[in-house]
Amino acid sequence: MRNIKILFITSLLAGAAELTGQTVISGEMMQFYTAQWDGERFSDGRPKVPEDLITRLKDLSIEEIWGTLRNEGYNNQFEGGWQMVRDDETVAGRVLTALYYPKRPDVEKNILDKGHAAGNKGGANSWPIDKLQDGDVYVADCFGKILDGTLIGDNLGNSIFAKSHRGVIFDAGARDLEGLLEIKGFNAFVRGFDPSFLQETMLMGINVPIRIGRAVAFPGDVVVAKKEGVIFVPPHLVKKVVLTGEFVMLRDKFGHQMLREGRYTPGQIDAQWTDEIRSVFIDWLDKNPKEMPMSRKELDDFLKDRTW
Repeated sequence: MRNIKILFITSLLAGAAELTGQTVISGEMMQFYTAQWDGERFSDGRPKVPEDLITRLKDLSIEEIWGTLRNEGYNNQFEGGWQMVRDDETVAGRVLTALYYPKRPDVEKNILDKGHAAGNKGGANSWPIDKLQDGDVYVADCFGKILDGTLIGDNLGNSIFAKSHRGVIFDAGARDLEGLLEIKGFNAFVRGFDPSFLQETMLMGINVPIRIGRAVAFPGDVVVAKKEGVIFVPPHLVKKVVLTGEFVMLRDKFGHQMLREGRYTPGQIDAQWTDEIRSVFIDWLDKNPKEMPMSRKELDDFLKDRTW
């Protein structure tokens, strides 16, 4: 039995390795990587997390998202240390990935020949952009390269925003900062800006798993990028992260009001709540329905399994 399992895993890894040779992974591999997602999918196999959940996730702080992921055992989802086009523009959406390697001329020629024969146009760095859909965030691993590692300038930035209405996250550089600033609503999280153009790199995979610093990103994840850093949420955990974060926000609003009114001490609010405090909280919710970012049914279902 053990040998059968080894052969199965080996075949999966071999398939993944073959598919990273400048192509999109198969629907079967996408299903394997995102097996816990049971919702709708795009034609490329990526999980299609509902837009309303992405909007609600965007309103949470990095700490609120991180806390739930950490409690679920997902410890490698955050990366900081970015430069941005705009430091006050949050980027949130479904991840489309690209993987770049340092250039090796013989391999790069084969990649370009294969890609052009398949109908791709122009330089390989534009091919991931051609696959973007509305709501996608283009996330690229280009091994932290800034000098000659500028994956986009203002031309590609305009194309990206026209297709996705979102921004980008690059473990790489960008150029044409002034031009990118003219794209209203667009933001880019990059390692640095440089006037050089992209060279000595080659595209090795689209929609393959990648590493962004100390974080791992899979196609179909939902990413939230704020000034503090970027965090990748596995699709099957998005709803739980959203509801947990929204509940923490509600609990904090209630707690702050109770402290201002002097009804409870900080020790009572910060500790495990008593039955009395829980009852007062539920009564407060009934009197302040507009404070709830979720529906009452969502809250009631969430509270069934909640340990206070």
